[in-house]
Amino acid sequence: MVQKLIELSLRNRWMVLLIAACLFIYGIFEMNRNPVDAIPDLSENQVIVFTEWTGRGPQIMEDQVTYPLVSNLQGLPNVKNIRGTSMFGMSFVYIIFEDDVDIYWARSRVVEKLNYAQRLMPAGVTPSLGPEGTGVGHIFWYTLNAKGMDLGEQRALQDWYIKFALQTVPGVAEVASFGGFEKQYQIIVDPIKLQYYSTSLMNVINSVKANNNNVGGGKLEMGGTSYIIRGLGYIKSKADIESIGVGNFNGIPVRVRDIGRVQMGTEPRLGIFDKDGNGEVVGGIVVMRYGQNADKVIKILKAKMKDVEKGLPEGVTFETSYDRSTLIEAAIDNIKEKLVEEIVIVCLIVILFLLHWRSALSIIIQIPITIAVSFILLNLFGVTSNIMSLTGIALAIGVIVDNGIIMSENSYRYLSEYQNSLTTKKEA
Repeated sequence: MVQKLIELSLRNRWMVLLIAACLFIYGIFEMNRNPVDAIPDLSENQVIVFTEWTGRGPQIMEDQVTYPLVSNLQGLPNVKNIRGTSMFGMSFVYIIFEDDVDIYWARSRVVEKLNYAQRLMPAGVTPSLGPEGTGVGHIFWYTLNAKGMDLGEQRALQDWYIKFALQTVPGVAEVASFGGFEKQYQIIVDPIKLQYYSTSLMNVINSVKANNNNVGGGKLEMGGTSYIIRGLGYIKSKADIESIGVGNFNGIPVRVRDIGRVQMGTEPRLGIFDKDGNGEVVGGIVVMRYGQNADKVIKILKAKMKDVEKGLPEGVTFETSYDRSTLIEAAIDNIKEKLVEEIVIVCLIVILFLLHWRSALSIIIQIPITIAVSFILLNLFGVTSNIMSLTGIALAIGVIVDNGIIMSENSYRYLSEYQNSLTTKKEA
């Protein structure tokens, strides 16, 4: 079989060269399409359901949120396992699907189940899906260099300007903010005054909620002109909160300022983010979508950050804390370097031992063709270009070269024996 294949190839050498050229061109095309990353994604094919219920303990979260969600998500198709974790004020449910399941199909099935499970949740509690990223999706970390700006202002700048701008980058699933202080209005209620004015804390909470809203009042016809009636009631300052009525005392309105004080504060924190021991910083973590090209996403992200930086306050700049593209580019440069080294060494060895440039050429052209074809197979099986796969290709180059040298040397030996036999016959 092998002998017939060799004979067929020799008789149709131009067809063989044409097929090799087509494979090489198609391989270059697939090489540009293949996602590039630094490390292989070995994480499980999972969908995360996150639920927040402020102020509740882990046991309450387990009983009223995590357990009902896990129970109702059990019937999903192609699920290997479901894990639940409960902590203070938060619940996480991890749905592990089979490896061959499309992640977006899995997310749509989970959303369908969550619509049914929502009726089992406590009032005001809504489960939500986590970002469509993986365990190795953190591709870029940055911090803000903003001297003279307090941490609260930095966090507001990150949450309400930078984060929204960077989330528009193709391939980015989420930009997670860290550090600083999240500003909030705080009402410090005096319990003695509550008792004096005969009102309750729940009444204060409901009154503040009800008075922080815009409402529509319909349409008014006057003189052939229609006027839209609206009630503008969104809170814009501390004074607006202080003026909200929470009840009455002997016919006199009782306002928030009568039962306590209003201040601008920060949300309680469970930790801080310190950089190099030089103090707290504010920044973000960029999470890449499932199956995207990390190198391409980071390049677009950096270009976007340059545009965003133009709109930042004077003196505020970005500082990179982690950039995976450096590791990606190092891996790519390494295989390029090894490829050039192997080609040069093969040329020297083959020409030195065989003294035949055509034999060296037949070996050398195998290397780029084989590498190009390998990227066709990588895309076919959904494998990214990473340290492991590129290292495997670099190691395989040695096998390719060895095989070419052996075949060329063997052919050279048989041709030499054939020529010697012809010479012997002529002399006889």
